[in-house]
Amino acid sequence: MYSGSTQVRSDASLKLRYATLPTRFSDEKTSKVLLWTPSLLFLLFIIIPLAAVFYNLDTTKIAFELRNPAIIDALSLGLVTSLLAAFLSFVFGVPTAYLLATRNFKGKAILDAMFDVPMILPPAVAGLALLLAFAPRGLLGPELRQLGIILPGSTLAVVLSQFFVASPFVLRSSKAAFENVDKKLVDSARLLNPSRFSVFFTVTLPLATSGVLAGLVMTWARAMGEFGATLMFAGNLPGVTQTMPLAIYMLMAEDPLASNVLSAILVVTSFSILIIFRLLGRGKNVRYYDQT
Repeated sequence: MYSGSTQVRSDASLKLRYATLPTRFSDEKTSKVLLWTPSLLFLLFIIIPLAAVFYNLDTTKIAFELRNPAIIDALSLGLVTSLLAAFLSFVFGVPTAYLLATRNFKGKAILDAMFDVPMILPPAVAGLALLLAFAPRGLLGPELRQLGIILPGSTLAVVLSQFFVASPFVLRSSKAAFENVDKKLVDSARLLNPSRFSVFFTVTLPLATSGVLAGLVMTWARAMGEFGATLMFAGNLPGVTQTMPLAIYMLMAEDPLASNVLSAILVVTSFSILIIFRLLGRGKNVRYYDQT
């Protein structure tokens, strides 16, 4: 009696399972369509404009355009200023990131949020803020002028603009890296060496190196592509403040091919930087922006 009842239940279960198979296959197919369709359209939306940069590029004239003084000046100035901005971001951003990752104090949440403001400010607003703060008639301008320092229209203004907008990237990535360091290892190191500075440079920083370097790479990339703040604060003087994005803007009307060549260089540079960032962050749980 029980065996017959069990058989009936088994048959009913099989019928129910087979009856739901078409529905499952249909749901799976629908989910694939709903996921892949917007993803592919999104990918095409990004790829097509980037491909257009190279499609319109006259490869026979690239070597000639790379000897263009305007391109050479913009490239060299952009490289120098962005590297200096990245260096300043490292000097100031890494200690700040370590402070935020390892210390608790009153007002920490507000301070932490303040360091994100340059990241979300419109570039023109960032440039105007720098201008109002450091121009000769700005907030600190008269004091700087007494020291013989006039920032607007100088290469230093370019560096400060890039530093202002790009520094949060290394800070966020470094903070996440320091938070991921195993505290047990740090505590063990302090038992052997009570010096906090020694432990930081021999244990904590080496363990967080991937995150710090990844943030530094992203900072450099952001500095290389900075446009709005630089234009507002430093101006657009060839050979002095005209970086690659500013040169692209000016050459669009004067020499479209040169503008295209510079754009292609920036696209290749940006893509290479992203690859480096991914390699540095592989297996290290690196994030250049931490939302916690």
